[in-house]
Amino acid sequence: MMERDPIGTSLVDAWRSAWAVPVFRRWTFVVLAAAVPIVWGLPAFFQAVEARPGALPYDPVLPRFVPKDVTWATFAVLYGTLVAGLFRLSRKPWSLLRALVAYLCLTGMRMVTLWSFTLEPPPTIIPLTDPFTQFFYPGATPFLKDLFFSGHTATLALLACTAERGPWRWWTILATVAIGALVMVQHVHWTVDVLTAPVFAFVAWYLSGRAPGLRGNDGSAFAAA
Repeated sequence: MMERDPIGTSLVDAWRSAWAVPVFRRWTFVVLAAAVPIVWGLPAFFQAVEARPGALPYDPVLPRFVPKDVTWATFAVLYGTLVAGLFRLSRKPWSLLRALVAYLCLTGMRMVTLWSFTLEPPPTIIPLTDPFTQFFYPGATPFLKDLFFSGHTATLALLACTAERGPWRWWTILATVAIGALVMVQHVHWTVDVLTAPVFAFVAWYLSGRAPGLRGNDGSAFAAA
């Protein structure tokens, strides 16, 4: 199959070419139609999770070190990598569309796990107030039960799945590891939250590659053949 996001194509030409394909338009509308109710319902969902009693998982790692506030380092790595990644994907419409489908899958899986495996936050947590995610949380105080699995780690792991071979892929992998380590340094997440996040991200990316019309070589690292 011919590569849908050929290298060297201008931004305008890439989007004009992609938009001319009916399946691209259909999946774009599907993403928008699914995103609206999810975004609208997240505050109520998190409020319901907050009211649920949570478990305290066994964690042999966190008690071994004193938490430190690394908020700014976390945001620098997270949002710096995300902005750069979205800029790169903006030139590859098919890859970006598949990434958005995968992110919707990832969000759905997080909602299932947050509800099914509700955890209490680590007792020594230093809250990480993310200005973006805080918009979806209930109330004005930090929501501390957004735990299993780590959304920040999973998001960067998903971005790593979209990366082509080369330095950028290695950077996204290192950034994913860094974010996982940073949220644990701050005791924002349990170890299990971080270790399982890349697994869920890869599953979401795999499932997006099975979507009719998105299968095939889209120029990304793990494109489904």
